[in-house]
Amino acid sequence: MDRGGASGTPPSRGAGEGAPAGQATVGRIPLAVIVVDREGLVSHWSTGARRLFGAAKEQAVGRPAVDLLPVSGVLPEPDEADLPYDGPDPYDEADPYGAYTAYDGLGPGLESSLDGRLSYPAAGRARLTVPERDRDRVDVLWWAYPLVGPGRERLLVLAADADGARHDDDNEAGEAAVERIAPGFALHTDFPGAEELARRLPEILPSMSVGESARIVAQVLELGYPVLEFSQNDRVPVTPDWGVPRRAERRARRERAARTLAEGLPLPEDLRDEGEDLEYAAVRERLEFLNEVSSRIGTSLDLSRTIIEVSRAVVPRFTDVAGTYLREQVVAGEGFPDGVPDTTTMWHRVALEHTDEPGRWDDVVPVGEAMPFPAHTPFFQCMTTGEPVLVPRISEQMGHAIAAQFEKRDIRPLITGRSMLVVPLKARNVVLGFMILLRHPERPVFNDMDRVTGAELAARAGLVLDNARMYTYQENVAETLQDSMLPQIAARMPGCDIATRYLPGTLLGRVGGDWFDSVKLPGARTALVVGDVMGHGLNSAAMMGQLRTAVQTMAGLDLPPAQLLRNLDDLAQRLGEHYLATCLYAVYDPIASELHLANAGHIPPVLVRAEDGSSELLDLPTGAPIGVGGVPFETVRVRVEPGDRLVMCTDGLVEMRGEDIGVGLATLCESAAHPAASMDDACDTIIRALNTRGGRKDDVALLMARLNGIEPEDVAEWRLARDQAEVARARAAVREQLHVWGLNTLEDTAEMLVSELVTNAVRHADTRRVGLRLVRGDTLLCEVEDDDPMLPTLLSAGPADESGRGMRVVSTLAREWGTSRTSTGKTVWFELTLPRRSR
Repeated sequence: MDRGGASGTPPSRGAGEGAPAGQATVGRIPLAVIVVDREGLVSHWSTGARRLFGAAKEQAVGRPAVDLLPVSGVLPEPDEADLPYDGPDPYDEADPYGAYTAYDGLGPGLESSLDGRLSYPAAGRARLTVPERDRDRVDVLWWAYPLVGPGRERLLVLAADADGARHDDDNEAGEAAVERIAPGFALHTDFPGAEELARRLPEILPSMSVGESARIVAQVLELGYPVLEFSQNDRVPVTPDWGVPRRAERRARRERAARTLAEGLPLPEDLRDEGEDLEYAAVRERLEFLNEVSSRIGTSLDLSRTIIEVSRAVVPRFTDVAGTYLREQVVAGEGFPDGVPDTTTMWHRVALEHTDEPGRWDDVVPVGEAMPFPAHTPFFQCMTTGEPVLVPRISEQMGHAIAAQFEKRDIRPLITGRSMLVVPLKARNVVLGFMILLRHPERPVFNDMDRVTGAELAARAGLVLDNARMYTYQENVAETLQDSMLPQIAARMPGCDIATRYLPGTLLGRVGGDWFDSVKLPGARTALVVGDVMGHGLNSAAMMGQLRTAVQTMAGLDLPPAQLLRNLDDLAQRLGEHYLATCLYAVYDPIASELHLANAGHIPPVLVRAEDGSSELLDLPTGAPIGVGGVPFETVRVRVEPGDRLVMCTDGLVEMRGEDIGVGLATLCESAAHPAASMDDACDTIIRALNTRGGRKDDVALLMARLNGIEPEDVAEWRLARDQAEVARARAAVREQLHVWGLNTLEDTAEMLVSELVTNAVRHADTRRVGLRLVRGDTLLCEVEDDDPMLPTLLSAGPADESGRGMRVVSTLAREWGTSRTSTGKTVWFELTLPRRSR
């Protein structure tokens, strides 16, 4: 239906046999469309409303509806009327479809609707006086729909001049048919082509968003479709139809109006309606364009992809060239940029789309270039004011000024004579960047409506870019946090070699809580850890850091694996109910050639045997994830041989959507057993085998340890009695053993430090003997064990103090030293660096 001047045409049956006379022409009645807001003010007044009620749109919008729509004034009795009344008797109840309402106005039904007293639709027919019309009285049909919802609209009113339904020949049959027309409501599904009726109904509504239009249409269809009733059983729908008589003439008038508007001239009175139609069509086209752009941008939170989507969305429909510039902080994925940009602000050209021949712009304005803009340019004006800047045509003078910013590259042939629109990309009132839009000289220049469209486009694009920027920023923060928490594991630990890999996830929120670690323990042992915090993002990375720190601390206490997981589970419950993680903890003893393992809901490790190259999943009690609480953990001892390899990983490596995890575990076993020249090559083989299957989304942590063991000839042990004389024996034994190993240069230092530790042990031990052990590996390790649980500490000894200097001497001369409690007491150890030729 033509907005304000549309016509409601009946379906085909109206023109066929049996249709009442005049029914075929009823659809050519121009409709008035009026919308009233919640304050009772007119918010939309169509061209048809101006024709029917006389008031112009400028006079009507914003005024109370009751002042514009005549709704009251009782007609005088027929015998008291000053003028003869030639219509049907308004008091004839026997002829309801021919009677008009007995009001000089649209009647109490519309008055109640305007006042908001009716929650149901109303319709009526009345004669009213319109001073601006040629005729004294106008025969009006009207429908009123109360509206509910979040919008400001409260009432939709449709109205039509019933006299417009008469035949051109004005024969008696046509008049009689018109006299019997009454407005009414019916389910739209009662008519042929119901889907078409519902689809075209939005065409009678004023310009509004798709969501608002759909909401109002749904209410109209629910309350009842507007119909014209000729009798109680004969009715036709008011069907939206753009077609009107003399289409060729109307088309010609619209073309005249378009030419007049393009020339910037005012429209004559006879073309005003066509001008409004053209304006509406232009607005409708721009709304469709903006909706289309909105659907094409922001399909992901990847910043680089979003930038390309924004640039491609406007070329070629809205512009021929689109260059996108962003502030440095946005491109780098940093925090929100502060302050108003100035002449020192660096702007990165991040995208350039155009319809020119390929390569024409690439050398002159390459993507990736960063540059500032001086104050006299339209770009600086846009970035500082946050408003669009329109240049109808770039003059030679302006082209020269712009080209000056590009040093030795002449950009003038590309921009001179073109129309330019610079629009800001804003979010939260801060300019993140701007777009330079250019049209070819032969294309219509940008106008004020284009400026509004460009501003709306830029506003939507700015929000999408800011969402991508915030996501990128959060990801960078999470990655930085995670990288800082993932340890830099030494490739060699006592008795074993270690290699690790970490892969981030492949989907949004890819930063996760996977981690690995190794901890040096007393007795040349090494703790190996792999864990996976459930979830992704910054919270998971932070939780991973807390759990990793806790494992490091508790491992230093030399707790058995099951007890460590028990303590970690208790800690997770104290930190919060959402702390859930899986963890696999293993302790390798290279002297005893044993692994001690405990599992908390993690996938089992793989052990590759050096003897025959076979691999197997170690059968461990699964346990429950850390944070569940109330589930026991169990330590399992596994015998290993020198050269065996232990492979530990997180489930992201073996799990694939739609695939049983057993397939991934089998592939893990097979790839782990593949011969490799180095530990790094072995890790890469596993990653290639499992990461190329596709479908991986989670992050991955992988730790591989080659269990080399320590040969018996590299270990020397002594048991010492609780006697001060044993200190001298310990010194002599250490000197002799170092001589056997060819470490004569370490004899004096080792002898002094051993003397200090054994003296303390003999002095403070309770009943058991004192143990002394030397281990030759990458360093010289010395351990002294006793049954006293008190750990030694560094003291500040004064000049007159006779004790308190021993551990300070150890701390000064040793490469590393430490203490740990054992099940029977404590162990104090130190390491010395081996001479280069002995390593």
